[in-house]
Amino acid sequence: EKSIVFIQSHVPEVMTLHTLLSMVTPLGWLTRVPTFKDKVRQMHETEETVNYGLVGYPVLQTADIILYKADTVPVGQDQVPHIELSREIVRRFNNMFGDTFPEPQAKLTDAPLLLGLDGQHKMSKTLDNHLELAATPEETTKRVMTAFTDPQRVRRDIPGRPEVCNIYSLHKIFSGAEATSTVYDECTTAARGCVDCKRHLADSINDYLKDFRERRSDIKSRPGYVQEILHEGGKKARAIAVETIAEVYEKMGLG
Repeated sequence: EKSIVFIQSHVPEVMTLHTLLSMVTPLGWLTRVPTFKDKVRQMHETEETVNYGLVGYPVLQTADIILYKADTVPVGQDQVPHIELSREIVRRFNNMFGDTFPEPQAKLTDAPLLLGLDGQHKMSKTLDNHLELAATPEETTKRVMTAFTDPQRVRRDIPGRPEVCNIYSLHKIFSGAEATSTVYDECTTAARGCVDCKRHLADSINDYLKDFRERRSDIKSRPGYVQEILHEGGKKARAIAVETIAEVYEKMGLG
């Protein structure tokens, strides 16, 4: 009722717009995106061997956004360069073919970047350093207990450094100001060990996700309801997409 929820592949127009935007997007813009360089390193590729699917992902992302004339996009901190690139692509298209799309702006949350359990990269399913929202409390606790902490704190009686500890950064998000302050004090004085700190964090995360998990369980028990939402959302999204593509064809003189 509040949002149009749909499956991307149910709106084929996104691929049409992706292809058209690819025709006006310089390759140099794409290879300068920081996340592209990071992915190339992670995949042990080079800019010469990597495929267009990875290079051109920001163009597909742009098509996903502007196909529906969106002007604000909720993203994580690492995606801000993609939104900036989307604005560049929109400006170039509008300058070439006339005012067609709004320039999208990034909308960040209070915690725009979550470090993964490895303490090095952003939380990612691909890197297996993430926490599953749909996991059971027991599964969540087990994952949290494997998290990387302050590498210099090799014994419990050594004072910790919360500012370099990923567990503390997650406490600031999930445990509340008062509890987080206590965590800081007890860590820096060695009054609390990393194991206890992780258990506290796991409890905080499970409390935070309790209502979400209950709602998810209810929705999961009604698969027909979910399919209906996706079906209706797909129809609404495609109706918007068809209008947008018709406008783009007209502006580009494609007939």
